[in-house]
Amino acid sequence: MTDPLKVLVVGGGIAGGVLSLGLAQKGVEVVLVDLRSELGGVGHGITLQGNALKAFQAVGIYDRLAEHGFAFSHLRMKSPDGHTIMEIPTPPMGGPDLPGTMGALRGDLADILADEVTKAGVDVRLGTTITSFDDRGGSADPRVVVTLSDGSTETVDLLVGADGIRSKVRSMMGITDEPKPVGMGIWRTVAKRPAEMDCSELYFGGPKYKAGYTPISEDLCYAFLLEENLDRSYLGEGPRGAELKERGQGYGGTWGQVRDSLADDAIVNYQWIEAICVESPWYRGRTIIIGDAAHACPPLIAQGAAMCAEDAVILAEMLTAGPSVDEVLPAFMERRFPRVKMVLDNSLTLAEWEIHPETPGADPGRIMGQTLGALVAPA
Repeated sequence: MTDPLKVLVVGGGIAGGVLSLGLAQKGVEVVLVDLRSELGGVGHGITLQGNALKAFQAVGIYDRLAEHGFAFSHLRMKSPDGHTIMEIPTPPMGGPDLPGTMGALRGDLADILADEVTKAGVDVRLGTTITSFDDRGGSADPRVVVTLSDGSTETVDLLVGADGIRSKVRSMMGITDEPKPVGMGIWRTVAKRPAEMDCSELYFGGPKYKAGYTPISEDLCYAFLLEENLDRSYLGEGPRGAELKERGQGYGGTWGQVRDSLADDAIVNYQWIEAICVESPWYRGRTIIIGDAAHACPPLIAQGAAMCAEDAVILAEMLTAGPSVDEVLPAFMERRFPRVKMVLDNSLTLAEWEIHPETPGADPGRIMGQTLGALVAPA
C-alpha cells in the first residue's frame, strides 16, 4: 500500500490556504507554515471574478463568502464626470451557477479560509518559516527534508512556496527573477456604499490614471485611485482619508460622492504596483512555487486572486489524481503557464495604455473584454 502524500506549504494566503485545504480534503497530510501570528486577515476590498469563485466553490468556501460579499455581473467604464462610456457584461467564467463577479472584504475571505483550513485538519504552524531544505528529487528516496525556523525538520513529498511576490522559497530554489514596478501606484480604502452602486465602475481620462470602486457588501465598497509611482515616503497604510480626498479631486459621479464621504482619518493604503512572471519552470526537483511567488500581476483586470486560487485547486487535483509527484509538476506547469502568461501580459499592456493613453490602438475595454472572454474556458 502506498503511503499517503505529505506536503509542506509555505504561506497561508489565498494560494497556500486554498492548496492546503484542497489537499487535506483529499486525504493528503499537510503542514502549513506562516510567519504571521494568525492566518485571518484585515485589509481593503477585493474583486473576485467568476473563475476565482469557481475555485473557492471547489474547496467548499464559496457559500460562506457569498453570505458576506456583493455579487454582480457587469462592469462600467465612465468618463471623469461620471457619464457611462460603455458597459461590459462579465462572462460566466465560473459557470452558469455562479455570479460573474463578487466584491468582498479581504479580511472576510482570509478569516473563512483560515477557519476551514483548521477544520480540515491541516497542521498549521504560525510564527514559523523555513530556513533551508534538502531536495532529494531524482534520488532513490526523492523527498524534501525541510528545516524550519523553530529548529524542527519535516520530510515531505513536496515543498510548495506560496509565500507571495517576495517569495523566500523562490530565491532559495535559485530562481533569480524579482518583482518590478509597473510604473503606477494605487491608493485603496473601504467606504460606505452608495445605494446606486451595483457593480464595479472605472473612471478613465481624469487627472490621474484611473479611479474606481467595487461594491463589497450591502453597506460597503472598496474604492481606489491609480496614479504615478510616488516617493517611497508615501508607501504604507494609515489615517490618510484627507490625503486621498485631495489627490482624488477631478472626478465626479458616484466616485466623487464616495471620495467626499471619507472621513479625514479614514484608513487608506498606498502601494506601488509590481509584477513578476517566472518563465522558467516553477519547480526544481520536488519544490515548486505557485501564486504570486510565480506570477504576480497588476490588479487591472482583477485576476490576481483568481490565478492564485486556480493554481491551488489544480495542483491539489493533479497531485491526488494518481500520477507521481515527478510527473505532476511538469504537467502542472504546462497546463497553467499559458493561461497565467496571457493574463499577466494583458494586464501589463493595460497598465502601459493607462500610463500612456495616447498609444495608437489603445483600447482598455477591448483588452479587458477579450481577457475575461478567454477565461471562460476551464482552467
